[in-house]
Amino acid sequence: MIEVIPAINAESFEEVKSKIKLVEPFSKWVHLDIADGTFTLNTLWHNASDLSTLETPLLIEVHLMIADMDTRWQDWVLPKVDRIIFHAEAAHDPEFVLNKIKEEKKEVGVAIRPETDWRKLESFCAKADLVQTLAVYPGHAGQAFKTEILDKIKHIRESHPKAIIEADGGINLETGKKCVEAGANILVSANYIFGSKNIEEAINNLKNV
Repeated sequence: MIEVIPAINAESFEEVKSKIKLVEPFSKWVHLDIADGTFTLNTLWHNASDLSTLETPLLIEVHLMIADMDTRWQDWVLPKVDRIIFHAEAAHDPEFVLNKIKEEKKEVGVAIRPETDWRKLESFCAKADLVQTLAVYPGHAGQAFKTEILDKIKHIRESHPKAIIEADGGINLETGKKCVEAGANILVSANYIFGSKNIEEAINNLKNV
């Protein structure tokens, strides 16, 4: 069965907390989208210190869509954060950032934007806990899924059979099925899950694509 992680794309921490409560009974992980306008055109909730007040049994992965990761990774090495995903394009030395996060005993993922060559991830497939192919431009929720990431997933899977591949952006039953067929292990979804009348059913449907 495929792992499904609900994604929270929120304007405020109150919205983050309310959405987490909606998925707590049905998920092990939750995915927090972080954007402060440095790597994206928009901003989302991005105040790391708020997490000190968060109470949830869920494991938390933060998707850092922010620039200057060579230094700013430190802001997110927090007790409540279990996995940090950063963009290879947002660091001068992505391997340095990966190693530093691992030194802090956190899981780490390395992501790429839709236009970035899949080979940008190749050196991280064995070192990172996961690699992420983003199927939309970083930032805004509700964008259309870019099919070019399917070839990226296929190439990564063929070159690195044991890699954990997370697909994120525009994920629904149709696109999720295509990602899984291409080789993805994890599906991250926001609109399909939170826009559903039955969140539990939406998550289960994705798990069984």
